[in-house]
Amino acid sequence: MIAAMPEPLPAINFDPAAAFPEVNDMRAALDARDWARVRRLLDARDWAGRSLLIGVADDVEGIGDFLRQVLAQQPGETVAATMLAAHLIQVGWAIRSDKQAKYVSREQFAQLHDYLRQAEQILIDVCARDPGNVIAWQERLTTAMGLQLGQAEARRRYDRLARYAPHDRRSQSALLQQLCPKWGGTWDDVFTFARERMLAAPEGAQNGVLLADAHFERWYAFDTDGERAAYARDPRVVQDIWAAAKRSVLHPHFRHEPGWVSTRSVFALWFGLMDQWAAAAAQFAALGHLGSEYPWSYLSGRQTLDHFRSEAYAKGGAR
Repeated sequence: MIAAMPEPLPAINFDPAAAFPEVNDMRAALDARDWARVRRLLDARDWAGRSLLIGVADDVEGIGDFLRQVLAQQPGETVAATMLAAHLIQVGWAIRSDKQAKYVSREQFAQLHDYLRQAEQILIDVCARDPGNVIAWQERLTTAMGLQLGQAEARRRYDRLARYAPHDRRSQSALLQQLCPKWGGTWDDVFTFARERMLAAPEGAQNGVLLADAHFERWYAFDTDGERAAYARDPRVVQDIWAAAKRSVLHPHFRHEPGWVSTRSVFALWFGLMDQWAAAAAQFAALGHLGSEYPWSYLSGRQTLDHFRSEAYAKGGAR
């Protein structure tokens, strides 16, 4: 008897609306230029939910002009100002590209800095008017990094934010980037911060991924495949990844809240790197057809994701 061929794996959907349908509500409100509806959508959510919805604003054509129109009519509208600043940051970073600094031209850097300075001026005013605006402080972490304002200033901004959202994972991930050597920090700073924030957050929260992210940054910074392979096999690294997973994606209190797709994806990648394919398969099973740009964008994107997912199911067990 001929064995039946396994069904092909479903195509991965990177659209955040696949996990959070309210993203499409936000896009529709922005498309319709319905600012009152935009505010209702945002005001009904916590900071993580607002960050998710604001993050898709650039999917809408002409978003910058619309936000400027809102501000012309409502000069004190800090939410629109924050979104405009986030848009300017996105435009500047797109010009810079995600290439290593040595491959970015002087003109690209000049344009990036111009957009970041415009955003920074808007955000300074927003934070003066609304000091508890967590999204504005998150964006100021990005401008601090891009404008190379230094470690002390980045930490000052994070500390201000943490007064209002002490366990906000997105802002912690942003500061983690700033603490990396590529932005003037040290590996000691990276790992100290990641461990502290992981342990300070409630068990089951996504913050455990910070330690996995820290190890991923260190792994990625090596020059050769041999060094990376040795790092992924290091018992101390393996122990850390499992400890972080048990405190987050493997904990019974873990919830599918904004950011969960990338959090599970990071652990799926790490379990694969460590040759722990059954654990990787469990994460891919939880993800189903959902995917996130990070961490796969570091590693050729969809092609690498498809490879790891196929390997996980082939070597790790059931789908």
